[in-house]
Amino acid sequence: MTPAIEVEDVFRVFATDEGTAAALQGLSLSVHPGEIVAVLGPSGSGKTTLLRILAGLDRPSAGHVSVAGVDLRRLRGRRLDRYRSRRLGYADQRYTQALAPELTAGKLVSLRLALAGESRAVQRRRAAELLEQVGLAARADAYPRELSGGEQQRIALCAALAHQPALLLADEPTGELDAANAARVYELIGELTRGQGTTVLVVSHDPGSAAIADRIVQIRDGRVSSEQARERIENEEIVVARGGWLRLPEELLRRGGVGSRATATLAEEGVVIQGTDEPLPDVADAPAREAVAVTEIVAIELRAVRRRVLSGLSANLQPGRLTVVTGPSGSGKTTLLHLLAGLDLPDAGEVVVLGTPLQTLDREARAAFRREHVALVAQEPPLIPFLSVRENVDLFLGLREVETEGDPHETLAAVGLAELSEQRVSRLSTGEQERVAIARALASEPDLLLADEPTARLDYANALAIGELLSRIARDRGIAVVCATHDPAVIEQADVELSLKG
Repeated sequence: MTPAIEVEDVFRVFATDEGTAAALQGLSLSVHPGEIVAVLGPSGSGKTTLLRILAGLDRPSAGHVSVAGVDLRRLRGRRLDRYRSRRLGYADQRYTQALAPELTAGKLVSLRLALAGESRAVQRRRAAELLEQVGLAARADAYPRELSGGEQQRIALCAALAHQPALLLADEPTGELDAANAARVYELIGELTRGQGTTVLVVSHDPGSAAIADRIVQIRDGRVSSEQARERIENEEIVVARGGWLRLPEELLRRGGVGSRATATLAEEGVVIQGTDEPLPDVADAPAREAVAVTEIVAIELRAVRRRVLSGLSANLQPGRLTVVTGPSGSGKTTLLHLLAGLDLPDAGEVVVLGTPLQTLDREARAAFRREHVALVAQEPPLIPFLSVRENVDLFLGLREVETEGDPHETLAAVGLAELSEQRVSRLSTGEQERVAIARALASEPDLLLADEPTARLDYANALAIGELLSRIARDRGIAVVCATHDPAVIEQADVELSLKG
């Protein structure tokens, strides 16, 4: 049987100002037709690079890649276009970019069929069938802006599968969803693809993706480090790459007392690895966070606010604190941040920010207030990929026409980017790009920092680092930081949790 996916000794090397960087380092992987494989790994391990190569959006520097026996390295022009349009379904981690705002849900789902020349009857029938399967039949005429994050993700998934592709590639498909909606999306991926025999590669750092997988593959440092089959979930097999390379889990090394040097000796039933130097230290508990002094100063007052799903919300938020806004997808987290930024106005009630009732200001006055006092890190921060980190910060300040007393370099140092200030943003990891977005916002010296799902596409370690950074910013700068999130790694760093029920 011809494998659905065959990847052999693939390298992907990128040129940077500092030299070369390898995203993939001899990765090999084989996937059977109709198999669902979950590819797990931390941010920067090479997961998205692998998907981009399989999608024909990038090419390997070395190695062999084939899909259903077709060598992707030889595809060019129209043949590559046909491969993408007919055989491939792609669910990007930034699913909102796949949803044209002027099209309804039904038209978004049937768009690929329309481009393929299918009749309108076929388009409507297939769209209705898929929307029914994902529980959105009643939302066929809704526009993306009228849908919750979970609903938008389901629409994007239906759109990727409408033409019944042989291969579905899903890149962090639940990064911006709460646990319940994420589980539902994974369940839908399994239901929709198994019914039509689609091969699936789901790339994620969310262990929940393993629930639908026939096989779980772990990637570290651009190589497959381990595999486990669903029926043998308790037995994780370490993969031995060509030349004898293998990667042992850090936790296993730590518990075995193995530091930076080890010996490998033959034993009766295998190979024994023993440390020869000081063992790796135990992971220390996180340092205790300094208590935030109680203050009667109020940075934000919400008085019986009503807007869309927000129904009579009242709360007082203080400066010097990290406040997390939590709740399921569609509960109004992003709506609340938009109200605090003056991008939206309440239908009823009052939103008072830094002593100013925003509903009393006209559009121009709210924009001026925002430039002077507020910085918003959006879910999709518009970084310029071909500009350096420093240039992105400088451009942001220039567009806002903000004069600051601080040094932008100090701001970059504060978020751990001083050594990467001249690096192009396109070369940074997802976690580093998120820090760039936060640095841009901080450079304008705001009195209020708003962050919308800043860790949606990050693994736990990077999410924890962003949560700690936001908490430190609030304390050190004495400003109010409000973060919409469902990420436990951020929530555990918060001083205050404002829970929305939806």
